[in-house]
Amino acid sequence: MRDAVFFEGPTVRSQHTRFWLLLTLAAAIATAGVAADSTATVIGAMIVAPLMRPIQGTMLATVLGDRKQLVRSIIIMCAGAAAAVAVGFLLGLLLVQPMVASTNAQVAGRVSPGLIDLFAALATGVVGSIALVRSDISDTLPGVAIAISLVPPLCVVGLTLESGAWAQALGALLLFVTNVAAILATGAIVMAVYGYSKLRLLEVEDKEAERRRRARVYLTTAALILLVSGPLAWSTAHAIENSGRISSVQNYLNDLTADTQWSIVSVTPREDDVIYVVAKGTPPLPDTEAIYAGMEEAGLDADHIVIEFIPSYTFDINGERDNF
Repeated sequence: MRDAVFFEGPTVRSQHTRFWLLLTLAAAIATAGVAADSTATVIGAMIVAPLMRPIQGTMLATVLGDRKQLVRSIIIMCAGAAAAVAVGFLLGLLLVQPMVASTNAQVAGRVSPGLIDLFAALATGVVGSIALVRSDISDTLPGVAIAISLVPPLCVVGLTLESGAWAQALGALLLFVTNVAAILATGAIVMAVYGYSKLRLLEVEDKEAERRRRARVYLTTAALILLVSGPLAWSTAHAIENSGRISSVQNYLNDLTADTQWSIVSVTPREDDVIYVVAKGTPPLPDTEAIYAGMEEAGLDADHIVIEFIPSYTFDINGERDNF
């Protein structure tokens, strides 16, 4: 396990070279996949990305009480995360269109993490830790690399920072921190279940001090999980609230346009709590004053609803126009 996650030994230089080369390439691939809205490309970047190694190294060094490797793994993990953000930011400078949630589905899926993301990260962290402990199931590591999202959220942080979307950048960073916290927490539990935490007790003379150190580690890990749970719970509640608002607005406008030449194309939320509605049809425009008055009567927050009307015409081969 030490060989798998620690940077040490006679080949330490080649280990670092491999790590930084793969991390840079993975960040570039992930950024390109996000920009192109290509899920397959993003998955490829997840498989290549080596960021799981220093995170698991931090976990194992904590369990074994290896302070030197703990500090080294934390530094490499933080430096690797910063490098991935930098790659995303620099490649974002080459893009014409801003990479934000409203224009890119890959970004939208990573800037609003919820409690479900924490549960998924905890489960994935267990699998990754068991695969580290048991060599007979280590073939599952590529699947773990895909399931646990590490480099893509960091690239999204860089892209959204370059686009000026600071709130979305914080959301993507929260997703990364959530996954790291889940790996550390579940890794410590798995190591304790398999008995590896007892190895340290056999090596030290002051066993009581070691138990206190371990208790502090577990408390710190639990505090980290609770720390990320707060924003995740708020994000989940906000998403549920937005979903309810969108559903109410959608139902109201669908009923309103049922017997007209207009139809609702999309109803989407925005960062400022505004629900943006796009409708298309043929002129004349509907009576907007009556629409907003009806919203108020229906209990909808009309002050935070914006409707865009797009005229639409259909022509046949003879140039004759049909109104639909």
